[in-house]
This record gives sequence, structure tokens and C-alpha cells, in this order.
Amino acid sequence: MLHLIKLCVGVDSLEELAAHQKKRLADKKKKGQKPELVHLTRMTPKRAEELLDGGSLYWVIKGQIAARQKLVELRATKHDGVPHCGLVIDKKLVPVMRRARAAFQGWRYLDASDAPADVGTLKGAKGLPEKLQQELAELGLL
Repeated sequence: MLHLIKLCVGVDSLEELAAHQKKRLADKKKKGQKPELVHLTRMTPKRAEELLDGGSLYWVIKGQIAARQKLVELRATKHDGVPHCGLVIDKKLVPVMRRARAAFQGWRYLDASDAPADVGTLKGAKGLPEKLQQELAELGLL
């Protein structure tokens, strides 16, 4: 399995990303458009088949891998007459164990073996707030 990783520019927190996406979905619904999340990127991934076989888009927020969303489709599109790729992602935003990640441009492939675990899958984490789960995991208590 293969994933993509991308910087979430202009967003300071996971909550802000969730609110931004919720607003985008509501705006699309209001305009009579299909309520789906599509993130435009200039380059089209060449390894589409591997990405769509259970892969996700991992978001880097403020220098840390913070969350992921399952990749649903890679859609060829145009923006201002220039070819782009629409990364169609699942609406569910899944928090992951935060890990530092240096800045980069565009997107990068992320091998499944290098992807951080989902926060909710940690033993003993069920029902705890995300921030507390993160702190306990960093201390090695989860």
C-alpha cells in the first residue's frame, strides 16, 4: 500500500482543517454541487493504482504529520486552463500519531511502513481526548 503526504498550508490545527473542510462541503451543497472533498495539485501521481488500493492523503500541519484521509479517486482536471489532478478524499479526518516532518513542496509518496498509526488504534486510548492520547503515547504510556 502507498500513501501521499502533503503540507496543509495556512492551517494551524486539525480542528481548523476540519472546520475548513466542513465549510467547503456546505458551500458545494448550497451551490447544488456534489458534496465531495477534492484537493487540487499540479502534478498527477504516476502510481495511482497503488494509491487507490487503500492509500490515504496524510496532512502535515505546523511541521507535524497530524491526520489522514482515505484517497477515493485521482481525477484529471484543469485549473485556469492548466492540467491538474484532483485528489478526491474521504470526508472522515483521522488523527494520527504526530511525527515531525520537514517542509517540502507539492506532495510526496509515503510508504505504508513509514506511515504513523491512527490515534484511535492505540491500546487503551479509546474515549480519551486526542491531545491526551498524543501526550500519553509520546510518554510511552499507550
